[in-house]
Amino acid sequence: METMYLCIVLFLAVLAVFDLLVGVANDAVNFLNSSVGSKAASFKTMLVLASIGVFIGASLSNGMMDIARHGIYQPQFFYFDELMCILLAVMLTDVVLLDVFNTMGLPTSTTVSMVFELLGGTFALALVKTMGDGEYSMAQLINTDKALQVIMAIFVSVAIAFFFGMLVQYLARVVFTYNYKKHLKYSIALFGGVAATSIIYFMLIKGLKDSSFMTAELNGWIHEHSLLILGGLFVFFTILMQILHWLRVNVFKIVVMMGTFALALAFAGNDLVNFIGVPLAGYDAYTDYMANGQAAGTDGWLMGSLLGSAQTPWYFLVAAGCVMVYALWTSKKAHNVIQTEVSLARQDEGEEGFGSTPIARRLVRYSMGIANGLSKITPERTKRWLDTRFRKEELTLEDGAAFDLVRASVNLVLSSLLIALGTSLKLPLSTTYVTFMVSMGTSLADRAWGRDSAVYRITGVLSVIGGWFITAGAAFTICFFVTLVIHFGGAVAILALIGVAVYSLIHSQMMFKKRKKKQENQDTVRQMLQSQDNAEVLNLLRQHTREELTKVLAFAQENYERTVTSFLHENLRGLRRVNGSVKFEKQLVKQMKRTGTLAMSRLDNNTVLEKGLYYFQGNDFASELVYSIGRLCEPCLEHIDNNFKPLDAIQKGEFGDVSEDITNLLQSSRQAVEDNDYANLNDLVRKANDLNAQLSHLKREELQRIQGQSGSIKVSMVYLTMIQEAQNVVTYTTNLLKVSRKFQAEDNSKN
Repeated sequence: METMYLCIVLFLAVLAVFDLLVGVANDAVNFLNSSVGSKAASFKTMLVLASIGVFIGASLSNGMMDIARHGIYQPQFFYFDELMCILLAVMLTDVVLLDVFNTMGLPTSTTVSMVFELLGGTFALALVKTMGDGEYSMAQLINTDKALQVIMAIFVSVAIAFFFGMLVQYLARVVFTYNYKKHLKYSIALFGGVAATSIIYFMLIKGLKDSSFMTAELNGWIHEHSLLILGGLFVFFTILMQILHWLRVNVFKIVVMMGTFALALAFAGNDLVNFIGVPLAGYDAYTDYMANGQAAGTDGWLMGSLLGSAQTPWYFLVAAGCVMVYALWTSKKAHNVIQTEVSLARQDEGEEGFGSTPIARRLVRYSMGIANGLSKITPERTKRWLDTRFRKEELTLEDGAAFDLVRASVNLVLSSLLIALGTSLKLPLSTTYVTFMVSMGTSLADRAWGRDSAVYRITGVLSVIGGWFITAGAAFTICFFVTLVIHFGGAVAILALIGVAVYSLIHSQMMFKKRKKKQENQDTVRQMLQSQDNAEVLNLLRQHTREELTKVLAFAQENYERTVTSFLHENLRGLRRVNGSVKFEKQLVKQMKRTGTLAMSRLDNNTVLEKGLYYFQGNDFASELVYSIGRLCEPCLEHIDNNFKPLDAIQKGEFGDVSEDITNLLQSSRQAVEDNDYANLNDLVRKANDLNAQLSHLKREELQRIQGQSGSIKVSMVYLTMIQEAQNVVTYTTNLLKVSRKFQAEDNSKN
């Protein structure tokens, strides 16, 4: 039995390494998004700074492990085997859950996931214990205070961070304007002094307050002399920043780099418990049992030893720091999560990663109403002066940056201050919540959310926030059931769940590779929207258009064939699958149109006049092709769902033969667009005309059948609809080919 638990402890150590890897991939966005988005320095330089901060923070961390030891459960009422069951379930759930979110490119809170996993696992065994002999009550077994504090902190921190991010950025922009380099004479010294002082204070109070070198006496002295320390730091850094400005050093870059280092240090020092706290608790429980509890047995030794504070060996902390630095440099998923937040906060318009939702549209309308109301009561002179501070044509951006250094500095400084304030008030604020919502608030105040992009940005923010709450619910629910399975299933269940976790991680990695291919196409779009060269933009737009139209034709081929086959064989599931695919494809086509419109705006007038009509016609035909598949599927789905009579044998035979030829036409058309080879276009057009003639013949025959009152009228109506939409599919496909050739051609006179 002891051997099995030793294997569990070793497996927990392996999971701790995986948790560090996926955890860093998730939380790297907290301290890198501002520096990456503003291009304050090269990506490698920011990674070096963040790596130093992460390693120092992890190596000096000492406390913060107690929440995994006795923060959620009361260990003195749990036996060794029960506790190991909870800890193993937590780690299995945590690794898989975080990896899924990273693969999706969504930041989530590692604090929330760990707390709710512990709560779910503890609740599962608490139910078993209370329903068994009734010796213990739920109140004895579960410490709900921590979980409630985290939940309250979510609501409070989201609202406060967003509001103050919006307010402070608005004031900063009024002071510095978009062309901030012209308004730095003396204000930059004050801003730099406040920023640097805030960051140092943040590092001392938040980042290093529980470090191994921070004694109680030193901590007490810092708190006792806080005002003196802050005053001295402010005077020193204000003078230093003014001198640096006179020496032509960009003070904003200094602030951004300091903030990145500080947040990285605090992340590693305080969030390390989220990754290795549970395995270390398992290790301490195992050593206690082996030293004192073997005589009582695994089901007879209570774990009261975990009530004491953790004393983590330094080599564990250093090893964890090395793993975190490795993950920071090698994790592609970390870069994926960073990109999600940067894209939501970018200053200019571009390809939006999220669609539009009713709640986002409603929020935009309400916000516009409030803005219009405030505008009416604001004096005209004040409005004109404020408009001079927000002239986007004067925006000073580093090459390739999503937003400027002023906003990046506000993001880092304000995040530091809010987290330090929450710590002083003993609120368990999440660095993820604070940094993300500050970033969203500053982007809104900076007028980065225009009327053409606000609804998509809000949808993205709501999606990320919703992901946080989904994390809590999923963590609790999954860990609850995993704990019960391990408790009642024993060694067999443990092996089975390990297999499921390994499979999930492998599958998640495969899904990430597929998303990475899509990301490569998004990189093309990003390059296209940033380029100033007309020829380069046109070439990139042609490449992007070929890729998107190829996808549309592949979708049409697959779903047209599936619709017809499912209807002829009365396969309700297949028709429902097509119906769902059409809804998703409609959103993709809308996004394609938005991207194309933005790209067209970057071309010169002559190119737009020459190529614009063909481009927009191609988009329209692609959209109509998708909608035709939908109009074909809907009546077929309703017909089969209502169990109406099927087509007769003659109808099935006639339409089946024509549909096979239509599928071949779609396949040939897709290949022509993908290869950008239209040599056989005339042959495809002739084939399409023949197909339309055959379909018209079928339509006339069916109308004669109706006039002769032979057969079911319901069958005839759905059959006529299928013929009509099949004709539309053929027509839109050939039209799409024609305009695509004209758009891709270098010289239209050759057509």
